[in-house]
Amino acid sequence: MGKILTPPNYVDIEGPLIFVAGPIQGSADWQSRAISLLGAAAVTVASPRRRGDLGEFTEADYNAQVDWEHFHLDRAAKNGVILFWLAREREHKCERAYAQTTRFELGEAVTLHRLAGARVCVGIEEGFTNARYLRRTISKKAPGIPVCATLEETCRRALELALA
Repeated sequence: MGKILTPPNYVDIEGPLIFVAGPIQGSADWQSRAISLLGAAAVTVASPRRRGDLGEFTEADYNAQVDWEHFHLDRAAKNGVILFWLAREREHKCERAYAQTTRFELGEAVTLHRLAGARVCVGIEEGFTNARYLRRTISKKAPGIPVCATLEETCRRALELALA
């Protein structure tokens, strides 16, 4: 079994890293399920979903979170896989566009795949907004990126890419 990394912790990583990217605010805790599916393999998994009660989330906490995510996304792009699970919105928050950070990270990852060969795997849950556009665009612009329909398939494909 590999290591499971969550913010704000940094550890030395040997071998491939799978970064589980996707919505946190407004979605179910799909990251725990993904970690369970990936956990039996000898890979390290980085999940941006913090464990436990966050309490007050200060500006310093926010900056540490974003820096942690950038570091591990970059590491996975160089040696591993960026796994996206585009979970449907479960709780709407009017003050924030759903999955706004995820959509930016996905565009960046597709570009890294096209320009530098980063390994990316995308899963889209039924009901995720704009899924049709994302499936079409990824298949046209980055046909080497698998686009999956279930979290189980997404994790399986990400493991195949990580261990290839």
